[in-house]
Amino acid sequence: MEADADLALIREHVATLCRDFPDEYWAAHDRDHEFPWDFYRAMADAGWIGVAIPEEFGGGGRGILEAATVLQTVAASGAAMNGASALHMSIFGMQPVIRHGDDQLRHRFLPSVADGSLHVAFGVTEPDAGTDTSRITTRAVRDGDHYVVNGRKVWTSKALEADRILLLTRTTPLDECRRPTDGMTLFLVDKHAPGVGVTPIPKMGRNAVASCETTYDDVRVPAIDRVGDEGQGFRYLLDGLNAERVLIAAEAIGIGDASLRVAVAYAKERVVFGRPIGQNQGIAFPLAEAHARLRAAELMVQHAARLVDAGAPCGEEANLAKYLAAEAGFFAADRAVQTLGGFGYASEYHVERYFREARLMRIAPISQELILSYVSEHVLGLPRSY
Repeated sequence: MEADADLALIREHVATLCRDFPDEYWAAHDRDHEFPWDFYRAMADAGWIGVAIPEEFGGGGRGILEAATVLQTVAASGAAMNGASALHMSIFGMQPVIRHGDDQLRHRFLPSVADGSLHVAFGVTEPDAGTDTSRITTRAVRDGDHYVVNGRKVWTSKALEADRILLLTRTTPLDECRRPTDGMTLFLVDKHAPGVGVTPIPKMGRNAVASCETTYDDVRVPAIDRVGDEGQGFRYLLDGLNAERVLIAAEAIGIGDASLRVAVAYAKERVVFGRPIGQNQGIAFPLAEAHARLRAAELMVQHAARLVDAGAPCGEEANLAKYLAAEAGFFAADRAVQTLGGFGYASEYHVERYFREARLMRIAPISQELILSYVSEHVLGLPRSY
């Protein structure tokens, strides 16, 4: 009960801060492709960006459960992915550094991440590798006390604002590795170093936070910026990926909650044929179903978050949390648009923005189909499909 009260207090404090940033703020920043600096600084000043960073490095010393609560509340305020994505890279993206970085690396970077002065992006996906991470070709070659990096990444969110990019590279060619996931290494690359290029990718939604193509042409990276041991990057990455899936799932639920709030209010107020449309079962039942789906998915998110925080195996739980929450969030956003009818398609009520951002959750950071593939093989024991 004490833990529940603690999460309720986090929700209350974050929701109070978010009231200063209404839907109109987010609509304008999405329309203008403008990063929400005022919001980011307010969250940093309140200590929420460093919520999951250990206290010895200036953070809040809390876990992914508390971080998920923060991001769900942010998304539910109407900020949706534009608000959550401004923050979450600094939360889940630093998990490999927290868990596997040496002391000098953690002391150099974590305090600045915790206070919001250092922005971090996550560079994993490549144009020709996609979610087959073992096939990445971005190469890091040792040269004395540096590595020389060449390659290209896509969908590097927040790369325009980032000071450092947590970059996954291949340090040993694939054909020389015993397993496909061997021979990969993580670096905290200086985004401002010579040879790093950043180009935004035009996209359907979440336009206040850009997704970018990043290029690396003979970029010299000091060996002291390597995260952990050479060749262990994929294993370290998993610590960030499970946390990422839990946090994204929490954000999907938040978007669903925002959508449901608008739809329910509209269904109570909109009168057609002499009665509020919410009196019609064709409107009421889908909204009730959306509520049921969101609350069930939220339980899975909290369960997965607790496993992440305990350091327990949680591949199944993290993936299922993301799958269920993405479906629930999108269902709620879709039903909100349907409830508002023509006004749902208009920008005025904001549910079209929620809809566009909820759709993203079924694709990123991993598609629903790949989650089902994982569950089929690793949970149910069925033959691998690829």
